[in-house]
Amino acid sequence: MDILELKREYDEIKDRIENIRRSLDLERRKKTIKDLEALTMQEGFWGDKRKSSEIIKNINFEKNIIDKYNFLVSERDEEEVLIDFIESGEESFIEELSERHKLLKKDTENFEIALLLDGDYDGSNAIVTIHSGAGGTEACDWADMLYRMYLRWCNFKNYKVSELDYLAGDGAGIKSVTFLVEGINAYGYLKAEKGVHRLVRISPFDANKKRHTSFASVEVMPEVDENVEVEINPADIRIDTYRASGAGGQHVNMTDSAVRITHFPTGIVVTCQKERSQLNNRETAMKLLKSKLLEVEMKKKEEELKKIQGEQTDIGWGNQIRSYVFQPYALVKDHRTNTEIGNVKAVMDGDIDEFINSYLRFLKQK
Repeated sequence: MDILELKREYDEIKDRIENIRRSLDLERRKKTIKDLEALTMQEGFWGDKRKSSEIIKNINFEKNIIDKYNFLVSERDEEEVLIDFIESGEESFIEELSERHKLLKKDTENFEIALLLDGDYDGSNAIVTIHSGAGGTEACDWADMLYRMYLRWCNFKNYKVSELDYLAGDGAGIKSVTFLVEGINAYGYLKAEKGVHRLVRISPFDANKKRHTSFASVEVMPEVDENVEVEINPADIRIDTYRASGAGGQHVNMTDSAVRITHFPTGIVVTCQKERSQLNNRETAMKLLKSKLLEVEMKKKEEELKKIQGEQTDIGWGNQIRSYVFQPYALVKDHRTNTEIGNVKAVMDGDIDEFINSYLRFLKQK
């Protein structure tokens, strides 16, 4: 790309950043932060844990938006300096300008997407569960590959990941895994991954080198914090303890520390074997149950809305949201947005922002 084309694209991005500035109302946000920080200085502030945690969460949310905007502005200004250098005859900076421009373009797009995350729970942490489908070892390996993909993506986002429950496959891979993703907008982004994911490849477990199709499902729920009321009648649940199991010492415990909670009215079953402490696992399992019950209520509301809108969708086995084809050609395609990426390796290494961003735009257009 020559300097004229780069400058034209830069001018477009500069306009987009200006539109972002107008939409943010930075002065209002700064005042909000100042007012909230003043509350933290009041006597007895930390005595109300629920209220104080909500205020701290709001402060961090507003600061995160302002910090991201300021970083975007600094990237814009640095690119403008490079353009001035090149236009004054320093053509050796063209390669650096091209690389910086790619980053600015991507960061601008990601920030625009982040501003779309205005749902009730979009800013929350996310609880993700991956289940292997039918197909034995092949399906378990596919679930493990998806787990690795999400771990890589979380690393790119600087999100903290904690494994809550793990059930190993019989020969390889995993039957299921549940993990907590902590970070601003974790649920807002990862909700785009809900559904069935389909793999087509020549199986490394097939001596005849035949092509196999495997499925895995991904569930995503917002983590329920202390400010969300979810009522659970003690008479409606059964709590069992058992010995943790899995592949590897980190998943194995020599005591009955793992916890399983069954919720009779809904049939929901949650498990946790993260900690050596049964009490800690019980607390985490209750939080998982609350998140699942919240998800049930959210789905009810979505279904009611779909009935009003006359929309019928069915996400289930055989009705995948995304296909990952390794052979006979290389392509990952999201069937909801028709977004396609030919670099399968990059996707499996966690480069899934394009799919997530396209889906979030798609939601806003519905």
